[in-house]
Amino acid sequence: MVGKRIALICIVLISGVTMAFKVDLKLKKEKTPTASEDNTPIVVLELFTSQGCSSCPPADALLQQMKDDYRNAVYALSYHVDYWNYIGWKDPFSNPVYAEKQRKYNIKFKNKSNYTPQVVVNGKAHFIGSSSVKMKSAIGQYGAIKAENRVTLSNVKVKKESVSFNYKLNGAIANKNLRAVLVLDERITEVKRGENRNKTLTNSNIVVAEKRITIKGLEGISSMKIPTEVKKDEKLNLIILMETEAYDVTAATKTKLLR
Repeated sequence: MVGKRIALICIVLISGVTMAFKVDLKLKKEKTPTASEDNTPIVVLELFTSQGCSSCPPADALLQQMKDDYRNAVYALSYHVDYWNYIGWKDPFSNPVYAEKQRKYNIKFKNKSNYTPQVVVNGKAHFIGSSSVKMKSAIGQYGAIKAENRVTLSNVKVKKESVSFNYKLNGAIANKNLRAVLVLDERITEVKRGENRNKTLTNSNIVVAEKRITIKGLEGISSMKIPTEVKKDEKLNLIILMETEAYDVTAATKTKLLR
């Protein structure tokens, strides 16, 4: 009789523990996930390059290879700078704004001057963009760190000369902003002069437009103009980055634009 009572007490206790576990598990499932719990790692590779730089084609090719090899995690951006145009070939994608962007990065890194090819990873580190060893090491390092924020795009609409979109943010947004980037998938160019004269260059992930968006809340709407130099049959991608005032990238998302 005593044995039966003990067995009964044990059954009741086990049932209570099981029920408590189920309730706790349900609460965990229903709990709104924070950025650190839910955000997958991102690796944003910003390559500063130029068609007038003889050292840049290998870096351009490596960036594309990394994008292909790590498609789900890597966000590839090629910023064409203008300071090599004086050699004799004006890079059609060059923009002094991108050289200024690079200068701000190098001030942050306490680097004495701009150089090409330079790659910046998540706004936090830099190295020569043609180094496959350093590139893979950086992807491994930053690809293991969960992002601080998350950006979700919706209602993306493309017209002849513009693209509009809605965005939703997750995580802390204080002292951060968004950077919307239009990226041309690929362009082949026959270079007539300069250090790469008589070469046919294939450039990929070309930044053709960029816009800073001030964050005013967890949701918003924005739009961008599509540059006239982008041809109708060329593939475009929209990349949205979230970054701190110190240019550290905390989130990223991308989508193909159907034109």
